[in-house]
Amino acid sequence: MRHRTAMLTVNQRQYKPPRQPTVVVCVDGCEPDYLGQAVAAGQMPWLKRTLAEGTGLIADCVVPSFTNPNNLSIVTGAPPSVHGICGNYLYDTATGTEVMMNDPKWLRAPSLLAALADSGHSVAVVTAKDKLRRLLGHGMKGICFSSEKSNEVTQEEHGITGAVDMVGMPVPSVYSAELSEFVFAAGVQLMRRKKPQVMYLSTTDYVQHKHAPGTAGANAFYSMMDRYLAQLDDLGCIIALTADHGMNAKVGLDGKPDVIYLQDWFDAALGPAVARVILPITDPYVVHHGALGSFATVYLPAGTAAGPLVSQLQALPGMEVVLDREAAAARFELPADRIGDIVAVSERFTVIGTSAERHDLSGLDAPLRSHGGISEQRVPLVINRKLPGLDTNRRFRNFDAFDLALNYAQ
Repeated sequence: MRHRTAMLTVNQRQYKPPRQPTVVVCVDGCEPDYLGQAVAAGQMPWLKRTLAEGTGLIADCVVPSFTNPNNLSIVTGAPPSVHGICGNYLYDTATGTEVMMNDPKWLRAPSLLAALADSGHSVAVVTAKDKLRRLLGHGMKGICFSSEKSNEVTQEEHGITGAVDMVGMPVPSVYSAELSEFVFAAGVQLMRRKKPQVMYLSTTDYVQHKHAPGTAGANAFYSMMDRYLAQLDDLGCIIALTADHGMNAKVGLDGKPDVIYLQDWFDAALGPAVARVILPITDPYVVHHGALGSFATVYLPAGTAAGPLVSQLQALPGMEVVLDREAAAARFELPADRIGDIVAVSERFTVIGTSAERHDLSGLDAPLRSHGGISEQRVPLVINRKLPGLDTNRRFRNFDAFDLALNYAQ
């Protein structure tokens, strides 16, 4: 593979080409306290050493603090107002249907991964769930597959064959810590065998939805992760570790989910099914969060003024911020044509649902933990190198990961 030396410009940001193998890791749901508690418990010796010898920062993810918007921000280096992915799920006004936002047709900007591949660099992507694979790999020549469908890879579509044999693990359950472990194990094996110049690894937050920071389940997960990161470090990789969002308990004093059922509220205020509430957290895997998150968008019928409803919603206990379309697009850097007429963000311990009858919480076998709001915006941003010349007083975003890895750490 030829080493290119020209700067790359992607979405109005410039990047130096990699001179060392570079790995960016997105740890789904990684509230910074997970790392702090695991390090304090002696479960992450690699990270402890890295924080002492490298760079440890706290950054902001994009709001809504969900998986799809943030992974796409990381690989494009831009907010959703640029790349267009504003949730896991949206209301398609063109067709009048609610759809998953996992089709590349929703993308409005190229990724740095595709640009690196086009410029002659070898690129590999491994993600936990297949819902992200097509978005992350859009337009990219190279290896791109998911743990979830690792037994279905083909050279033509995924750039690789025999992924399961290479990793040496069976295909994991979607609802397991092993789904993420497969990502790390695959990353190590790819680096050993294929030696990609740039690699992006993205996990799932199954563990974080079920286990709070410092608990045995959480510490075991981060200990596992630490062992694989140490192996990548030993292989000479520059590693930038961040998260797509944090995670918080979303329960009341009684330990039950603290939920604002927003569709029920609008049905009472305007009449049944007059307004449409969309929960962008929605995806096919709802057992661990019941499709309850701290961010919702609302579509109003034509001619309905948003202002009075915004004021009434803002007064609801548990609601943190309620904004009309224009204000929400400006504050959260979102595409205004994809977020409805009202955006509602609940407080740290509260989630938003549609109607009580539409949420099946029977699968919750632990107190609800979820994300989506401003309260889950703070995430780690760790690089296993000192970064000379970096202005540490600037506001850092999780989508600065490639900037730091390529422009400062090389």
